[in-house]
Amino acid sequence: MSEAHAAEQRKATVVEKRRPLSRGDNPLVRAVGRLPARVHTKLLIAFVGTAVLLVAVGVFGLRVLAQSNDRVEKLGALQKRTSAYGKLRSDSSHVRLLLEENVGSDFYRVNPAGRPAGRGETGRLAVDRAIADALARIGPATLVDGLGFVPPSEDEGVLRKIRLKSGGLSTIIREIIESDPGEDQHTLRLRAEQLSRDLDQLATELANATTAKTDDLITQNASAYTSSRNLVIGVAAGAIVLALLLGFVLSWSLIGPIQRINTRLAAIASGDFSGHVDVSNRDELGALGANVNRMNDELRRLYRELEAASRHKSEFLANMSHELRTPLNAIIGFSQVLRERMFGEVNEKQEEYLDDILSSGNHLLSLINDVLDLSKVEAGQVELEVAPFSLREALERGVVMVRERAMKDGVNVALGTHPGVDLVTGDERRIRQVIFNLLSNAVKFTPAGGAVDVRATKVDGEVRVSVADTGPGIAVEDHERIFEEFHQTETGVEHLEGTGLGLALSKRLVELHGGRIWVDSELGKGSTFVFTLPARPA
Repeated sequence: MSEAHAAEQRKATVVEKRRPLSRGDNPLVRAVGRLPARVHTKLLIAFVGTAVLLVAVGVFGLRVLAQSNDRVEKLGALQKRTSAYGKLRSDSSHVRLLLEENVGSDFYRVNPAGRPAGRGETGRLAVDRAIADALARIGPATLVDGLGFVPPSEDEGVLRKIRLKSGGLSTIIREIIESDPGEDQHTLRLRAEQLSRDLDQLATELANATTAKTDDLITQNASAYTSSRNLVIGVAAGAIVLALLLGFVLSWSLIGPIQRINTRLAAIASGDFSGHVDVSNRDELGALGANVNRMNDELRRLYRELEAASRHKSEFLANMSHELRTPLNAIIGFSQVLRERMFGEVNEKQEEYLDDILSSGNHLLSLINDVLDLSKVEAGQVELEVAPFSLREALERGVVMVRERAMKDGVNVALGTHPGVDLVTGDERRIRQVIFNLLSNAVKFTPAGGAVDVRATKVDGEVRVSVADTGPGIAVEDHERIFEEFHQTETGVEHLEGTGLGLALSKRLVELHGGRIWVDSELGKGSTFVFTLPARPA
């Protein structure tokens, strides 16, 4: 490895170290990438993990719903108890109020005979019977059949006391009802009033205690709903975050290596073989990265060998072309001497042979010159003699050089230049060589009666020269290949002229000037070759 290449590689390594961390460089992402498992297995684990998280959220939600349902059931039972106990309290309070009506001083006064004054016996008896009817409802209402549910153990004791109190009170009321109205009932009524107060107190305590439990459960249920809602939202959010984290880590454990491999392949495609791709995955992507690195090293080796072979080829062609030109010039020179009859007369057959020798020699010399020029360009040995020159004059000279053959073949050559196009900067000899190559090709492939049109204009700050012909045209798939060395279209092969080097050499020379060259053509519609040159600053 050369010192320049080593320095370039060290520079690339420093740049790589200074590159900011991407998502693919996350330690967690790299840890997942290093797991010894196939990509298929990792994806399956990610999908299963996501499904497990969804199931966990669902199970937790069902559990919360079940707890909420239990609280609702408890609340329903408490509300049923509250309703039943409220009815007991209502009946007990009714009994107490009726007794107070019959006993209280606000309704009657007791006379010496013990009979109440200000009130009829019939009304007092009706109240007593109403009390008896109310007490008859209280007793059964404390039993399971009357309640409609099985009371809890803490309520059963109170209900038993209520039954006992109501039973005792019912006995006293029956005694009062069955006793002679003339008898003194004041003591019985005072006992009944006391029992009714005890009964009402028991029923009220039972109802209030159940109502308090109901209110407390409602409060707990509201609080539990808020807590459950927040907990469900938290668990769901946590599951989503975990799923996203899992997806992020797994996706970037795959995307990161793919991006690095793609970047390295792009560099390889551009001719940069100085670096390696860093893929630490222990899966198919890791194997792919290793193969890309091996391919990079092998291409670098082959590229160096090809560069050396190309350099040797160019040197060989340059040397051979130079060696061939000396004897070929002698052949052409002596043939011209004989053709001019400087050493005696030649007969008609000899003259014909001398014309063939001169034609073949000039063709071979042209081929050798093209090979020599192309090899010099490839070897980087061409130094342009850049200077301002008249493009119009170069085009006129090119037209003059091909006009004789054009007239012989019946082809009309026309030149037109824009008034603002004249001086350009470049190597005049090389530009004239490009112009001649394009003109000679156009005349060669244009049939009799056709035309070749040469134009020079200024477009977008550059000079554009076009050579259009009415020849057979070029297929679209050949538009790029005709600028390659030794490549000719089928029409060019049929003409048995040229070597396929003229356009390749023209392309290299135009590019050395910082310009471009291309062709616009369709089969049967002629061709237009265009090349550009940077305009000379005003």
